[in-house]
Amino acid sequence: MKLTFSKYHGTGNDFILIDNREASIHLSIGDIVHLCDRHFGIGADGLIFLISETGYDFGMKYYNSDGKESTMCGNGGRCITAFANSLGILDKHATFLAIDGDHTAEVLNEEGNITLVKLRMSDVSPDAYRIPNFEFQIDTGSPHLVLFKDHVREIDVVIEGRKLRYDSQYAPDGINVDFVEKMDNGLFVRTYERGVEDETLSCGTGVTAAALAVGSSQFAGGNHVIARNKVTKQTPQASNIKIETLGGQLAVSFQFENGAFTNIWLEGPAEFVFSGEMEM
Repeated sequence: MKLTFSKYHGTGNDFILIDNREASIHLSIGDIVHLCDRHFGIGADGLIFLISETGYDFGMKYYNSDGKESTMCGNGGRCITAFANSLGILDKHATFLAIDGDHTAEVLNEEGNITLVKLRMSDVSPDAYRIPNFEFQIDTGSPHLVLFKDHVREIDVVIEGRKLRYDSQYAPDGINVDFVEKMDNGLFVRTYERGVEDETLSCGTGVTAAALAVGSSQFAGGNHVIARNKVTKQTPQASNIKIETLGGQLAVSFQFENGAFTNIWLEGPAEFVFSGEMEM
């Protein structure tokens, strides 16, 4: 079988994109592992099928580089939007279905190989996050443990992240681990990703979790209170946070009301790298 693909990255988080609207391509776990291998395959953090989905512009089916279907990928959501735009199946605006539900996306700008994409993430209800000892556990389509640290550039993210990713309290599926440093102009975030089992240059659901954790901390002051490990308040607040990753700049905006995060948007570049064919 000859496989046609495109390679994209979102701030260094890279993906193999495959148009499978005809549902004619079937890959095994081993196939996906091979394709994502950086020495013997194409090389990527994950593989994404663009599929047909009734009532939507397309569907998104995401696999980590370990070959297993995974939870939502924010950078992947932006990349598949850029890919769909290149295929001509949307007109700057998209609605698509991923494993965590409906998403909308908007192509803000195109310049060369770079497409600026704004992606709406799933709402985060009070039941989707906990704050034990102010170590934030937030599910933004994928589960994340957010840790605020100093000198994040000096942390061995692979060693420290792997310890927590496999901790028994997060069994059986494990958790993604984000190390977050507050900067004068926003946040600096590094992430250990389960399924990739390594640090990635950027993680969309991870930076979203980090931004929401900051929002929770801010909103817990003044007229906000933490009750039963949940942040609650009476009037809505909005925030827009700039985030630096090893792979580039992202931004997360959201609204917060009565302990829930809504209208969450992840914005950043999705860059086309190359396309090709590979004999399977």
